Amino acid sequence: MIGEMAGTFLSSWPWAHLGSFKYALYGPMVAKAVEAVRAGRIVDSWWIHLFVLFVLRALVHQLWFSCSNMLFFTRRRRVIKDGVDFKQIDNEWDWDNFLIMQALLATATISTLESLMEASMVFLEWRGFIIALVIHIGFSEPFFYWAHRWFHKPSLFCLYHSLHHSSPVPQPYTAGFATPLEHLVQAVAMTAPVFGAILMGCGSIALVYSHILLFDNLRCMGYANVEVFDHELFESFPLVRYLIYTPSYYSLHHTEKNSNFCLFMPLFDAIGGTINPKSWELQREISSGKNDQVPDFVFLAHVVDLVSSMHVAFAFRSVSSKPWTTHFILLPLLPIAFAFMVLMWCLSKTFTVSFYYLRGRLHQTWAVPRYGFHYFLPFAKDGINHQIELAILRANKIGVKVISLAALNKNEALNGGGLLFVHKHPDLRVRVVHGNTLTAAVILNEIQRNVKEVFITGATSKLGRVIALYLCRKKIRVMMLTLSTERFRKIKNEAPQEFQDYLVQVTKYQAAQNCQTWIVGKWLSPREQQWAPSGTHFHQFVVPPIIRFRRDCTYGNLAAMRLPKDVQGLGTCEYTLERGVVHACHAGGIVHFLEGWTHHEVGAIDVDQIDVVWKAALKHGLTPA
Repeated sequence: MIGEMAGTFLSSWPWAHLGSFKYALYGPMVAKAVEAVRAGRIVDSWWIHLFVLFVLRALVHQLWFSCSNMLFFTRRRRVIKDGVDFKQIDNEWDWDNFLIMQALLATATISTLESLMEASMVFLEWRGFIIALVIHIGFSEPFFYWAHRWFHKPSLFCLYHSLHHSSPVPQPYTAGFATPLEHLVQAVAMTAPVFGAILMGCGSIALVYSHILLFDNLRCMGYANVEVFDHELFESFPLVRYLIYTPSYYSLHHTEKNSNFCLFMPLFDAIGGTINPKSWELQREISSGKNDQVPDFVFLAHVVDLVSSMHVAFAFRSVSSKPWTTHFILLPLLPIAFAFMVLMWCLSKTFTVSFYYLRGRLHQTWAVPRYGFHYFLPFAKDGINHQIELAILRANKIGVKVISLAALNKNEALNGGGLLFVHKHPDLRVRVVHGNTLTAAVILNEIQRNVKEVFITGATSKLGRVIALYLCRKKIRVMMLTLSTERFRKIKNEAPQEFQDYLVQVTKYQAAQNCQTWIVGKWLSPREQQWAPSGTHFHQFVVPPIIRFRRDCTYGNLAAMRLPKDVQGLGTCEYTLERGVVHACHAGGIVHFLEGWTHHEVGAIDVDQIDVVWKAALKHGLTPA
């Protein structure tokens, strides 16, 4: 009973209820570091080094996460193909609890053994490295190996280790996702070599930094889910495979749970008879790049702006897994974001950003290495179209079924809504889709059934045109804001004769001062919004969305659809949208693929296809967001 009570206590973090306030527990260490700075002891204070060390440890995990999730570099060497979903991200949200625990332990240790630690305040002592290596091999490796096997006993696995194995896809952050008792065991394995050297009078600053950071790097490497070693290394030097584990080696332990228990050295699995027989063949297969998979559907996006570029999946998981909002804590990173923008503009081509599976089929998001403002630079037009064209041809070459163009990638003035590429390459096997048919359908199905009159800005645009033509067929009076009588008449003449009178040209916002349904396709300033009567609802298909200025009015979001419930491996939000929700043009491409349609959806939107696409979307489980 006592053992169970202790086990229960050590299976959860005592500060779990504190949320972000848990970081206040770093207070004692930070206070000591500040005190050392004030005393002028910047170089010869263990408190300063401790603070720097823990910052570097957090950075190690972040860098390994970013590098391992840069799919344009790593997708061919991914070990487990599945994506990391929102459930795993939420479960691992407090992955850094172990750093807080170890910071508290380190603070207590230095305070207690201050004289001993001061004696090791030398920069470098080579004998300490040899002692640490001997202790690591002679104690840390076998200690962790047997403790790990102990945690896999049924009763202990349920109380402790099952939490760690509940993450289906290993990630560098998964290395920190475990119970306090497990991390205490790990802390013993990590610090024993360092303290052994210090007790023998051979400790040094260099030893503490190098050993702890190397330990963290090796842990993150094993959990990276990306094979980093070439199989030729192990074939040329077979003994090396027993000296260092690999991500594919660890993945077998994480998925099958009955083998490969070592810390870093498979030698101890060989001694204990627990090496998984598939280890070397799997490592060879993954490192050969044979784990790449051709997507069936691709959503071709672009970067919106400099700040939101940090919402990308491989930057900060805590940011990308939630709808985008401006995070002031990220603003100091703008110079780095700017450098990446320049680098992408000069050197990059379209790259893979994220992926998920829907009904067993791989869907990927690719990004054109251009930012929103680039699309409004006259001299950048040809270069952007070239990038989009190369992406379409690449998709066609590798066997993608459908590629859907996002936002400005299908701009009418840029490429005619994708028409340019279809005309230039008439033999394309990949279907090019702008997805605007479903965008129009989403907006139209948001309009209440009893509405008799609407006001449209951006009325002669691709979406404005088709919305007006659809609504006039429903005998709804459509006020189309445009100064171009020629464009208005052209659209009006497309409507059946009996419905043409429902289309009305207006040239001023004042004309809609009694209309409570505004469909916004051109950005509205707060002053222009003032012409809307109280109670107006603003439907939107304008990017960026208008400012929600009127408190007495309501505002719709950009047209979007919620993905079916059977989507798998989705762990990123699409810009400002909620989890599991994608822009309607993205969803339109999905519907095109699921229906198996063989035509391109480019150029002008077919009014007659709006209801067809809407019903197909609902049939396949997509729902209005």
